[in-house]
Amino acid sequence: MRFRVILGVLGTAILLFSPVFVVPLGVALIYGESTIFQFMLCAGIAVCLGLGFFAVRERHVLRARDAFLIVTLVYFAISALASLPLLLVPNIATSVPDALFEAVSMVTTTGATVLVGLDEMPKSVLMYRQIVCWFGGMGIIVLVVAIQPMLGIGGAQLIRAELSSDQNKLSVPLRVRETAETLWKIYVGMTALCALSLWLAGMTPFDAIAHSFSTVAIGGFSTHDLSIGYFNSTAIECVMIVFIVIAGCNFMLHYAAINRPGRHAGRLSHFFRTYTTDAQIRFYFGALILTCTLICIKLALDGDYEGNLFREGIFHSVSFLTTAGFTTTDLNAWTSMAPVVLLYVSFIGACAGSTGGGFKVFRIVILFKQGVREIQQLLHPGAIFQARMNGKNISDRMLESTVGFVSVYVLCFAVLLGALMFVSSLDLVTAFSAVAACLNNLGPGLGAVATNYYSLADLDKCILIFAMILGRLEIFTLLVLFAPRYWRR
Repeated sequence: MRFRVILGVLGTAILLFSPVFVVPLGVALIYGESTIFQFMLCAGIAVCLGLGFFAVRERHVLRARDAFLIVTLVYFAISALASLPLLLVPNIATSVPDALFEAVSMVTTTGATVLVGLDEMPKSVLMYRQIVCWFGGMGIIVLVVAIQPMLGIGGAQLIRAELSSDQNKLSVPLRVRETAETLWKIYVGMTALCALSLWLAGMTPFDAIAHSFSTVAIGGFSTHDLSIGYFNSTAIECVMIVFIVIAGCNFMLHYAAINRPGRHAGRLSHFFRTYTTDAQIRFYFGALILTCTLICIKLALDGDYEGNLFREGIFHSVSFLTTAGFTTTDLNAWTSMAPVVLLYVSFIGACAGSTGGGFKVFRIVILFKQGVREIQQLLHPGAIFQARMNGKNISDRMLESTVGFVSVYVLCFAVLLGALMFVSSLDLVTAFSAVAACLNNLGPGLGAVATNYYSLADLDKCILIFAMILGRLEIFTLLVLFAPRYWRR
């Protein structure tokens, strides 16, 4: 292992993360809050630590095996730094496990929280949670590759470790740095448009900016204990639905749709054709429509349900399937099986190349097409069938990696659930939903964790912290470090 190379990249990531302390510092100055010193101290620690690591860097080509360790170290290091303000500001996090849980949830855009009394907290702390979530949405590694070519390392390995799908490629190839810059331009532009739309829909400027961060990041964090239910606004919910759905699509597909080279003529048709011809997008919208329909029907058949079934059903269907995790009501109040269905669809997740969690839609599409292929093969044993997606044959390697990922994902879920129930006294519904919500980077669960995770024991939170990072790094990036062969020369 070339640890000086790894430390150099880690230092760069920490330096790029340090501005997140400046935003809440500005908010503290504007509102005259007493959190100025804490955020200044955290910014100083981040800058000093980042410069210290960066100073020992070496210029070498980065190997694929190094990228796994770097990505994992970045998420753990950034999570530790992100927990500092929560510990330093009085009356926020009551313990180190609480602060780490909240920080990991922010960095991984999970949206699970252990904090209560958000409406009374300093606005600087609330904005801090949102900006960290936004920063983690596109991925710190992507930002490193976009801005830091001077280390002399190959960024492609980092991109592959952070965005592990082959679906992130453009028809027109870009260099790695250009790809990362393109992702961030779209991400920033979408955030600004979302903030403006939420403000016009009725949010205050502070809430609009704060919620635009967690909406585009599909993070689910809110500045209020009641989440989006605090606003009780159909207009706000509609705006959030639109931007959550857009953020759940492949960001590279957004680029391909809006960047048509040549003449202006035909750009509109190119825009729609880019989306309608993509198998992942078609399945994604089909799953959204089907989930919304099923949830609305289930709520309509529930004699005890008294809310607006279309408004609540559609909002929560979109929020849970994309793993955004926003809510407008306490799902424990729903007496039907609708909350369980919502938890199940969170395993599907958003598209590859998006900020969402779960299996990712493209893997579901591959499994579905492989299943159809097996049925055809059974009906016609002498024929040869090939699973295809977007007009191209799905390679055997892609099929193997998809089946392997889903198998290991389910195994990890079972192990984490068993460990959580072994060390705690949680009921099955709470434990099952907590592991699912954290591994899928969803946030809210059912039972005792429907609104927050404050009541869980410290050991329970530690297990769920591991689940959040495992889900965000899509299992293999983290698990490969536990293989003895990885550490051999």
